[in-house]
Amino acid sequence: MATSDVRKPTWVNYWGWGSGDMLGAGAQAVITGWLAYFFITFCGLSPVETGLILGLPRLLEAITCPLIGYISDNLRHTWVGRRIGRRKIFLIITIPLLPAFALIFVTGQTFAYYLITFVFFEFLYTMFLIPWETLAAEMTKDYKEKAKFAGARMLIAQSSAILASYLPTLIISHFGGKDSPNTFLIMAGIFGVLFSIVVTIVVLLSWERPYTEAEKLIQPQPMDWGKAALIPFNMFRDLFSTLRIKAFRQHLSLYLGGYISQDIFNTAFPLFVATVMLGSTLLISQLMTTLYVAQLISVMIAIRVIIRTGPTAAYRMAISFVSAALLLFLAFYLIKPAGFAEGVAGLGGNIFNLGAAPAVLFWLFAPIILAGLGRGTLNFVPWGVYNYLPDVDEAVTGQRREGIFAGVMTFVRKIAQSGAILVTTTLIGLGGFVSAAKGQPMPVQTPSAIQALVLVMVGGPLIVMVAGMLISWRFHLNARTHAVLVHEVERLRAGATEAESPESRQIVEDLTGWKWEKLWGRA
Repeated sequence: MATSDVRKPTWVNYWGWGSGDMLGAGAQAVITGWLAYFFITFCGLSPVETGLILGLPRLLEAITCPLIGYISDNLRHTWVGRRIGRRKIFLIITIPLLPAFALIFVTGQTFAYYLITFVFFEFLYTMFLIPWETLAAEMTKDYKEKAKFAGARMLIAQSSAILASYLPTLIISHFGGKDSPNTFLIMAGIFGVLFSIVVTIVVLLSWERPYTEAEKLIQPQPMDWGKAALIPFNMFRDLFSTLRIKAFRQHLSLYLGGYISQDIFNTAFPLFVATVMLGSTLLISQLMTTLYVAQLISVMIAIRVIIRTGPTAAYRMAISFVSAALLLFLAFYLIKPAGFAEGVAGLGGNIFNLGAAPAVLFWLFAPIILAGLGRGTLNFVPWGVYNYLPDVDEAVTGQRREGIFAGVMTFVRKIAQSGAILVTTTLIGLGGFVSAAKGQPMPVQTPSAIQALVLVMVGGPLIVMVAGMLISWRFHLNARTHAVLVHEVERLRAGATEAESPESRQIVEDLTGWKWEKLWGRA
């Protein structure tokens, strides 16, 4: 097999690898967009029980995420790693199991049933996600090619989110039952089959980077699998070692600022539509579809902006759009526009008819489109940057550790998402929000319960986004600085002991957070 330095990716590889985010983002779009609403509305679970089901599996993955990354990195020394692929073996295992996604959406079950089925699927999801995320960094080192991989990924991600949001509308139009739980079971079954298909495509259209003889000289000795008891210790040693990289610490702040804000919003928004806008599952589906279409447009714009200018300006603009959208939702709650519910009802259940009064159309589309335009870029920026971070780490350690970085990214994401969902659902529950009894319609909520819901949906995202924006002014990884970094890494590999210029030294030290004398494993 040719090395990644010779084998050049084509559009088939960009889209083949990127199709994996049909599972990566598609599953999360269903889970964060619909699962809390499904549990509270159709399964008789309280907001707190719902938060525990959605949050506890993420805590368990505090072990599985870095463990899978660590093992996949070390499988390169085994027969499986050489013959099948240290990343691909995990992907292949998940293919026949992914349709189990539909089991989560069976109504009438117990708290324990929903927890176990969700834990099982999240484990499969992690087994796919960690190795898959490393492949783009393995297939190329070129900045623009990495950006194209990230762009293909995000376009697939947003397309899968559109599908996740619009499928309920299609299912309702074909099978009826405007507020039927069967809508979600059919949707989950469709996605389960799609997940298996796209993972197969990824296996066929991507490759792993073989290690050169020069690289093998600076790699650690093959892991002694007889010393399995040391794996957790070594794993967490490597896990926390990634935090020594300055650019990676800053990147995590941007990542969490964008993604936690969406976790909070996604959990609360369907309940906001159902109680404040007095909408049904159909209205929620159509508004979320509008949101994700706007996100797709935003990603298409962000790809070009980030390639040309870098990520931070786009990140700050995206936060401004989302903040404006949240303030409009708050204004809707405070104003309670007269005739809104009647105007929506007059559309016959389809807001895309655009036959309502301009004021109604404004409140339907203005805030959700603004939110989508901002969220698409917030989604793209962290993953557009991620592919370059193993290059920064290589300057410090002299090693290629794509797997452990993917593990840390998902580990941090899962822990943060768990906390965000638990806090969101707990605050909504403490505010007095009441779930529907099994088989019964959603009860009318008290004014204080609705107020708590709105404050959580608006205030929570604003707080975490502002924190991310503050960090963005200190983040300097872009096309120009990355090119300098890669050049200096090649010089270090060739035995250089000094930077090519004072400017190059300053850039590398700024990105890594390390003095030049301690780079390349000399610390």
